[in-house]
Amino acid sequence: MFDFMKRLSLVLLTVYFVSLPVRAVEGMWIPSLIDMFYSDMQTYGVKMTKEQIYSTNNSSLKDAVIQFNGGCTAEIVSDQGLILTNHHCGYDAIQKHSTIENDYLANGFWSKNLSEELPCPWLNVTIVKEIRDVTEAVFKGIDRNGSAEEIQGQIAKNIAALEAEEKGKSGFAAKIKPFNQGNEYFMLITQNYDDIRLVGTPPNAIGKFGGDTDNWVWPRHTGDFSIFRIYADKDNNPAKHNANNVPYKPSHSLPISLKPKQVGDFTMVYGFPGYTDQHYTASKLKFYIETEAPARNQHASAYT
Repeated sequence: MFDFMKRLSLVLLTVYFVSLPVRAVEGMWIPSLIDMFYSDMQTYGVKMTKEQIYSTNNSSLKDAVIQFNGGCTAEIVSDQGLILTNHHCGYDAIQKHSTIENDYLANGFWSKNLSEELPCPWLNVTIVKEIRDVTEAVFKGIDRNGSAEEIQGQIAKNIAALEAEEKGKSGFAAKIKPFNQGNEYFMLITQNYDDIRLVGTPPNAIGKFGGDTDNWVWPRHTGDFSIFRIYADKDNNPAKHNANNVPYKPSHSLPISLKPKQVGDFTMVYGFPGYTDQHYTASKLKFYIETEAPARNQHASAYT
């Protein structure tokens, strides 16, 4: 799944699945809760096991679907750390390497070997190691009769303590995020890699055809992709950019199938969207439909 809003950080890791021509199953699902929706996936034809999709102790799909530079989704597609993401997600890196003499935005860029790959030390990728429900711990000590400020203050205090404890114990980064309108909290235990290099990109005329307006429009006739590679130290650990770093060895990478698609094939979208409106209350949805949306339309029409 590609980025919706880059300004939103790691908010959701979700699964959305569809089996054509039956119907789409709407909504966002947290992979660690796969037991809740795996039977539905089987109904629509999934062939992967639950453990192949999400497993805490073994490599799984979660290890190959990563967050790119804090806002986009990328996929590891080789055992040499090669990753695919959107052209518009790699746009800033492509622009920074472009010059009048070598305009990679206009003409594209393809490295022929590892030595020609272009360092992007300002980029990073995030690999989710585990997703853990910490709702009970986040709400510990909350006085339900207290003021909103007191409740939020205690929640923030609990979150800070839990994140610090996990980081000290595992050595990985830990970030707790609210889900379901703040009724649940999940800790995402992650590992960041900072040595990312540009491998290839099509020219703008292909990669950005249709512009941002066409993002997530279907069918979309464009080549909205760019290719990067993750580098690590000799022990496969995260490291700042260094000429001695080597391609990252992932615990899992996505195999590429050249088989033709068939009607009724199971399809699953897995990634990092910015937000979801799935759990809005009926009253809130009514407000958006009957009050806010008409006001926005009226405001927009005044400037057209």
